[in-house]
Amino acid sequence: MQTLIQFTIDVLSLGGAYALMALGLVIVYGILKLVNFAYGELIMVTGYGLFLVNGSGLPWIVMAAIAVCIAIATGIATDYVAFRPVRSKSVTAVLITSFAFSTILQNAALLFISPRPRNVPLPDFFSQTVEFAGVIVPARNLITIVASILLLVVFAWAMKKTVLGIAMRAAATQFRMARMLGVPANLIISSAFAISGFFAGVVALLWIGRIGSVTPGIGMEPLLVAFIATVIGGMRSLQGAVLGGFLLAFVNTGLNYTLPQQLLEFRDAFTFTLVILILLWRPDGLIRGPATGQRT
Repeated sequence: MQTLIQFTIDVLSLGGAYALMALGLVIVYGILKLVNFAYGELIMVTGYGLFLVNGSGLPWIVMAAIAVCIAIATGIATDYVAFRPVRSKSVTAVLITSFAFSTILQNAALLFISPRPRNVPLPDFFSQTVEFAGVIVPARNLITIVASILLLVVFAWAMKKTVLGIAMRAAATQFRMARMLGVPANLIISSAFAISGFFAGVVALLWIGRIGSVTPGIGMEPLLVAFIATVIGGMRSLQGAVLGGFLLAFVNTGLNYTLPQQLLEFRDAFTFTLVILILLWRPDGLIRGPATGQRT
């Protein structure tokens, strides 16, 4: 029973972080039908934001809020720098500019900060453990579960009940028709990038809280995780992104618990094999989103 509780907490904790990552990626894809390959660098800039404000004397929660705001601003800048100037051109041009913007951010961190890992300030509760139902678990896991569930509930409510959420859903379904009906296209797209940056900022706090440091390449793994989760769940579905995130966490955690020690280094190979099998069965992902119009 204790093993089951431990397994459940691990899946919910990892799955919550994965789901938020996937949402940040798919909310932009849902409108533009383009993958933002600079998304991982939003994790990086959040971490370096925390590093740079360290020693300011501000409470940690204020420093964390500043770091998340930096991620939001960078997300909006991604739209203005990498997407908006070329999004009426070819898909290839947008993909190249997003890769270029990602490389620029990484090299800026290498040049102006350091190629070596930098410790970031973290509150004491990130390193503490608590006893839950007779199981000793890291407090950061419980924090991740609570934060992710709260954000997912608020996001689901906002998408259904607010004007911005309804407009974004309309743009994701039929972008051209939404523009003809008066939905401000650029505002909706910038809002999508801002929300994506917010999710990336929150995920960065939870992700870096596990390792305690930031490097220029820290965003690569979250980007890969988000992409795999959205492919599994469905690139056009917000619900699919959440489902894909939790399913990927279930698979990874299950392999950690069941594989012999000598096979753990091949965990990613088993994971990708399962992803391939899922896509052979459901090429569009587990949840198919609505039929979509053109992105221009």
